Amino acid sequence: MDKSLDEIIASKPKTGRRGPSRRASAREQVLGKPVVTPVQRARAAANPATDGAKTVAQGSEKIIVSNLPGDVNEAQIKDLFNQTVGALKDITLHYDASGRSKGIATVTFQKKGDGTKAFQQYNNRLIDGS
Repeated sequence: MDKSLDEIIASKPKTGRRGPSRRASAREQVLGKPVVTPVQRARAAANPATDGAKTVAQGSEKIIVSNLPGDVNEAQIKDLFNQTVGALKDITLHYDASGRSKGIATVTFQKKGDGTKAFQQYNNRLIDGS
């Protein structure tokens, strides 16, 4: 310990990086780096969403309907979507603390693609035509 701390720091070689370099995981140390096969590359090129990002579901089964008039009830919403889109699993009309409708309903369909179908059919449209 014949050197001061400043001398020890000055004598260390300077690199462009801070801290230790990234070490391979235990799995990589034992098995080596994973090999990407040509089939995997082709699948990744055909479907770019598979690179770790979440994939978007092809069809939805749940929608949220908003801007409903205060006098609309669950039975009316159920009748509309049953007749025009498909069978419903559940419907929930949201109310405030005083029991008045907030004008927002959550509609869950039995079939997976029916939510998407309802969205495409009714998004930004007036249901009653007025």
